[in-house]
Amino acid sequence: MTNIIKPILRRPLLFLSGLAILTSTSSVLAQTANFEGITLSAYPPATVSVDGRTVGSYALSNIADSDVSGNACTGYADTNPDHILTLQSDFPSLTVTVDSGQDTTLLIQGPNDNTVHCGQDISRRDLDAEITYQGLTAGTYRVWSL
Repeated sequence: MTNIIKPILRRPLLFLSGLAILTSTSSVLAQTANFEGITLSAYPPATVSVDGRTVGSYALSNIADSDVSGNACTGYADTNPDHILTLQSDFPSLTVTVDSGQDTTLLIQGPNDNTVHCGQDISRRDLDAEITYQGLTAGTYRVWSL
């Protein structure tokens, strides 16, 4: 695993780990992201990180009050997602983590508009957000991290 440098001025750093490899991110998408996109293939395993600073007054509850597991989707962000994640194949396992050193929230919508996952604190001591998927299908995912 790589060393992590804590971002300055609440700049969430988004990590994706599991069975992944970073490839071209030049695909055109229907919704523009605020920061760079991520395109992944399932093999070989890799850890990918991107960064960006999020501000906004759009309530994440406008996207979904709760996710598919019943977790509340709370917080405020920009109307556009921070990142667009494109999975070129199905993933047996994928973890998305925000590393800001502060209390963060994570919302991932996709591969369709009706599928939403919300992540809160990793633990009582680690207030960064994390979502771990098992059996994730190929497709386009919109990621808000704040």
